[in-house]
Amino acid sequence: MNVRWGSHSITGQFRENNEDRCFADPQGRFFLVADGMGGQAAGEKASEMAVELIAGKLEQLIDNQRDSDDKVLESIDEAVSYANLEIIACGQIDAAAHSMGTTIALIVRAGERLFVAGVGDSPVLLLRDETVEQLTTDHSLTQALIDAGTITPEDAVTHRYRNVLYRYLGTKDGGTGADAKIIEPQPGDRFVICSDGVTNGLDLEALRKLVESFDDPQAAAEAVVDAAEQGGSKDNITAMVLFVD
Repeated sequence: MNVRWGSHSITGQFRENNEDRCFADPQGRFFLVADGMGGQAAGEKASEMAVELIAGKLEQLIDNQRDSDDKVLESIDEAVSYANLEIIACGQIDAAAHSMGTTIALIVRAGERLFVAGVGDSPVLLLRDETVEQLTTDHSLTQALIDAGTITPEDAVTHRYRNVLYRYLGTKDGGTGADAKIIEPQPGDRFVICSDGVTNGLDLEALRKLVESFDDPQAAAEAVVDAAEQGGSKDNITAMVLFVD
């Protein structure tokens, strides 16, 4: 399995600073996107900590050629829990970072499988056979209301709680597991890991068509971010695109 990737992140037109962070392991073993939140520079600090700490732990814990599926799944949870505890501790020590938190979305490559996980509402999307599927679950109040049958997905778009998360890194519930799942990749698969700045400005079908129109994942990532910005996204905008050959 050969994986190619590209990424692009911008502050956008409505924010003063970029609280998103993304990271691709140079060896193609793991890929992460974090969307920070909090006053002043706290969101930037939380997302930077999440990406750095989780990447470091994944490198330490996972043998990408030899580990069993269960070992990889356990290691992902351990890495996310470790970052969560460190973010909480930092928030307790630094008054300026008291309210900081961050989402995390990631793909880990081990052997011929991909492991997809996330906490918060930064999605991992799979584009396959002219369809698009969100592989992660949004830990948002609106998604909880949808799951309970209280509101419809259409209602959620304009719901007053659409941006409220009940689970993210920097809180007690942030370390309760990353809900990782195993994906058997197929040639031609394309994955998008992004902050909600992308999906707030670009619907999934338009995103799919856009990504599938490119042969270069870096060009695709830049096009997705530009389209989301033109689509009216009012947040930081970050996209990481993976092509499976």
